[in-house]
Amino acid sequence: MTDFWPWISLAGLGAFHGANPAMGWLFAVALGLHRQSVRVVWLSLVPIAIGHAASIAMVLIMLAAFGAVVDLRNLQFVTALAILGVAGYLGFYGHRHRVRVGMRTGMTGLALWSFLVATSHGAGLMLVPAVLNLCLADHAGIVGMTNSLPVSLAAISVHTVAMLAVTAAVALIVFGWLGLQALRSAWINFDRLWTIALGATGLILLIG
Repeated sequence: MTDFWPWISLAGLGAFHGANPAMGWLFAVALGLHRQSVRVVWLSLVPIAIGHAASIAMVLIMLAAFGAVVDLRNLQFVTALAILGVAGYLGFYGHRHRVRVGMRTGMTGLALWSFLVATSHGAGLMLVPAVLNLCLADHAGIVGMTNSLPVSLAAISVHTVAMLAVTAAVALIVFGWLGLQALRSAWINFDRLWTIALGATGLILLIG
């Protein structure tokens, strides 16, 4: 049963990212409302998912590369410092350094925006603990390059599918029924929750 928990956490993080307006659904809704088309909402989900997956893939490829030559404890330590660094940055600067893109951007620009937002939020770093648990090659604590690449691809797929499903559901509900006005009375500060989650993950890795 313990083998399923990393996959559950990957899907859970994907669902959290999908619910977070900063990761894309708010942009998809805004584009759909701006162009008065639900088709635009659906089309916007594709580059959002691609950019998000590319950002995560970049982090996990680095993990696989370093994991071939670095022992698990050192890899955990470096990852913990990186996660805490991102959490500290988001805690201090928050929205002030947010990536911005115009509402008339094309699908390529939207994919680039999604990639930059996911990267700046440390989305890929949050997947590292789960992937490390899945990629242990032996009891000595070495992450094998051969083993980590297919697992990383599977992790990206599980996370992205969960993220895309929730993003689509929230975007279509807001676009079709709630409207942006309803968000004024039902807004959740996902950025603050995400920063706390990053900090907690970094501390767990650091002392684990």
